[in-house]
Amino acid sequence: MNETLELLTSAAFWAAVLRIATPLILGTLGVLLCERAGVLNLGIEGIMVAGAFAGWLAVFQGASLWTGVAVAALTGAAFGLLHGVLTVQLALSQHVSGLGITLLATSLASYAYRVSFPKVERPPTVQTFQPMEGLPIPVLDTQTPMTLLALVLVPVVGWVLMRTPLGLAVRMVGENPAAAEGQGLSVAGLRIGAICAGSALMGVAGSFLTLSAFNAFFFNMANGRGWVCVALVVFASWRPGKALLGALIFAFFDALQLRLQQAGGGVLGVEIPYQFYLMLPYAMAIVALVLVARRAAYPQALMKPYRAGER
Repeated sequence: MNETLELLTSAAFWAAVLRIATPLILGTLGVLLCERAGVLNLGIEGIMVAGAFAGWLAVFQGASLWTGVAVAALTGAAFGLLHGVLTVQLALSQHVSGLGITLLATSLASYAYRVSFPKVERPPTVQTFQPMEGLPIPVLDTQTPMTLLALVLVPVVGWVLMRTPLGLAVRMVGENPAAAEGQGLSVAGLRIGAICAGSALMGVAGSFLTLSAFNAFFFNMANGRGWVCVALVVFASWRPGKALLGALIFAFFDALQLRLQQAGGGVLGVEIPYQFYLMLPYAMAIVALVLVARRAAYPQALMKPYRAGER
């Protein structure tokens, strides 16, 4: 028990929680923007992979780190535009289109990597963002600027959605697109814009993996984080503040399972198969979804195609 308390009160543990949560925060905000506008984007897993590769490749070719992040954002926005055209303009299935985007983006990233580096034995590396050691804030001073960016974006996205005319318009097309059209708003334009913005954040979430968490690109580095973000949006009831909380809770259990694996059975005093620790964060996510999903106030027009003039 003493070892467990020592673990939970250590600054290194909470630094790991915040580091693990960063791509989840960015990805969840991206999904939230899309769904607030009424469009489900299951392309997030592939968009994160494509953003991770595009940003990393740009830096490897000599671009600055922030330029790499921008390239990742533009890559995500491009796939978001494709998803928007398919689901908003052509009114195709949002599920099928999103899964297709995931397969397309993942395959393109894999193909581009193999073409760019046909004969390498180990992944090339880049110089990544460094921790902000000058900050006088415990835990945060061990993080990179991308973590600070993710934390700042939470209130920014919340303010835009809840306090600005643009946010009201986005929420309106996700709740009642006919009423939005009656106010002279372009439902298709707002939805596609929200999808592109959300997908750009997904691309940035991917770039965190290659430009901050690691220094190389691996094919499976998204590792299901995109699907976790989709679940976290439901847990958050489509609110940015609760999305941050959900990302931190998942990251807490993920960091905990890593520490428990390293400690073997010593922390809990019993021998537990490592598969239990691997399962722990996902099991907690399922429990959280079960508890809140029935009470979640989802956007009323979510996953419902809309054509101009319909009532």
